[in-house]
Formats: sequence, C-alpha cells, structure tokens
Amino acid sequence: MGKKIVILNGSPRKNGNTSALVAAFRQGAESAGNTTEEFFLGGMDIHGCKGCFGGHSSRACPCVQKDDMDKIYPAVRECDVIVLASPLYYWNMSGQLRTAVDRLFALEEGGGNLLRGHGRASALLMAAEGNDFEDVLTYYEHLAGHLRWQNLGHVLAGGNGDVGDIQGKPELEQAFALGKSIQ
Repeated sequence: MGKKIVILNGSPRKNGNTSALVAAFRQGAESAGNTTEEFFLGGMDIHGCKGCFGGHSSRACPCVQKDDMDKIYPAVRECDVIVLASPLYYWNMSGQLRTAVDRLFALEEGGGNLLRGHGRASALLMAAEGNDFEDVLTYYEHLAGHLRWQNLGHVLAGGNGDVGDIQGKPELEQAFALGKSIQ
C-alpha cells in the first residue's frame, strides 16, 4: 500500500523552478503507488506563530489562529511523508515555508504530540540561483532529527535564477527518482 505524502511548497511562484522540482517528485511518487497532496503556501493565508502555547493537538484545528493552516493540519496528521519544498532565500527556506513549519508546532501541544515521530519521514526539495545550501541543510537536518522524522534525502538545484532555468537539468530526474523511491 502506498504512502500518503504531503508537500509544503514554499515558493511564491506557482510555475517556478521549485514547482518544477515538486512536479517531478510528485510524478515519481505517484508512479510508485503513493498519493500526494500539495499545498502551495504562496497562495494561502497563513499567519506567523504567536508563541502563545494555546494550541492543543486533540482539536481538529489545533491552533488558536483560524487561517489556512486549518487545511494543512488534517493532511499532516494523516501523512507518512512530509516534503518541504522551497527556493533558497538568504541561505534558508522561504518565509512562506518557515511560517507554515512554525505553525505545525500546534500539533505538538497539549500532550497528543501528533507531529513528532509516528514513523514519519521527510524530504527536502530546493532550487536556487547559487549553490550554498550548507546552512539550510543544517536547519533541515536538525528539524528532522528533533521531530524524529526519517530523512529520505534532498534534491538541491543550484544555478536556477530565472523561471524555467531548471528545465532539462539532472535535478528534475533526481526529484523524480526520490519520489519513486518512497515505498
């Protein structure tokens, strides 16, 4: 039986290089019998975490804020794999993705801890103009380790400044292969 995969796409461009990586990954994952659900964060209304510790994992919508995270929480609760996809901004993930990741904390509050562990895995897809991914890889590895997610790997596509620059590059094949490898 296939895995349930949630993709958090933090690109502000729906047809950009990050989205091309996501499309290749989805094709690979679905060809292996998995189901994917992508959330294009740039088109969603998601507010920053208030740090209020008022969330509770037992609620259907665990955060006290009511915004589009309420669409993401149920999918994350049920998924086997979380894919973080983003362009590289100042050596890290986009603000759209970081905001959503911060808000996932509500799934850890209130004793239920529905985010950490549970046999989940994760992967990272990134496109960038440059090739300095060291800092974001450190962040991602620490995040996956803290949440006890199995790190399935990453595809880091440098040299892609303009929309469409990634077309024909081997990173698209790598993203497809990463998706297909999920069993």
